Amino acid sequence: MNSSESLPPLRWNRMDIEQRLYGGGGRFTRVNMLRSSVVGLAISVLFYLPLIAFPKLPLSPMFLERGSTPYAIVFLSAWASFALIIKWRKLALQRLCLHEEYRVVPATPGFILAASSVDVVMNNIHNTVDDPRHFVLFNRIQIALSNLRNLGRVGDVEDILRAQGGHDESSMETSYSVLNSFVWAIPVLGFIGTVLGLSQAISQFGGVLQGAADMEAIKSSLQGVTGGLATAFETTLEALVAALLIQLWLAFLKKAEEEFLDECTEYCTRNVVNKLRIMVYEGDAE
Repeated sequence: MNSSESLPPLRWNRMDIEQRLYGGGGRFTRVNMLRSSVVGLAISVLFYLPLIAFPKLPLSPMFLERGSTPYAIVFLSAWASFALIIKWRKLALQRLCLHEEYRVVPATPGFILAASSVDVVMNNIHNTVDDPRHFVLFNRIQIALSNLRNLGRVGDVEDILRAQGGHDESSMETSYSVLNSFVWAIPVLGFIGTVLGLSQAISQFGGVLQGAADMEAIKSSLQGVTGGLATAFETTLEALVAALLIQLWLAFLKKAEEEFLDECTEYCTRNVVNKLRIMVYEGDAE
């Protein structure tokens, strides 16, 4: 038999997008934010290259002549966007576990899930994935069935599945914490740019009133004032647009992940809990 034929169809080490790109992928749908920041920086550089090469482009002054704030906005936006793409692809991998072709609990009506039949399901899991700990659904089932095999208490399985489901939901929430902070930080950067721009415009306008002797001199000096106002308003515009797009993207992705966790709970109820039976010798043992 060819060695490739014995490999499980779902391989986290080969199919997880972070593992393929740079290794060290986060568990489940978590993103390795440190390594993704390097990619976000590279995306920012690629964004600025055409603006620097062609300074007459309409967007070039907005991002090149408005101080340092736009650079930070672009970097955080690129970092957050890349992290959301990674989470989307990781969620797609997790959803494969729900497909009928990867069913690990036998669908035959006569199959009863008890301490004596746990090994059948456990073997199916290990034949389907390379490491169940990296798949939300199979990790949940494995934890519950390991308890059933070791203790033989069928009544505990549903409680363990429920507790693990709550843990998965909590883990999902924390995986968005850094991205939520980006949604908060990007508008703050825009307001910082606004304050800096207004401060620059006001200080230059004060200099105009004090040093200008005639109208032509005032007109010439006001160019610096309008530059400060442009910095104030354009940095806010950049930040608000970026934050709005990232927030909408994040909300849709989070909703999809919540629906996936609900489907995992339904799967466990239908294929694990409904298959449980307390055998006579188990009832006597309790």
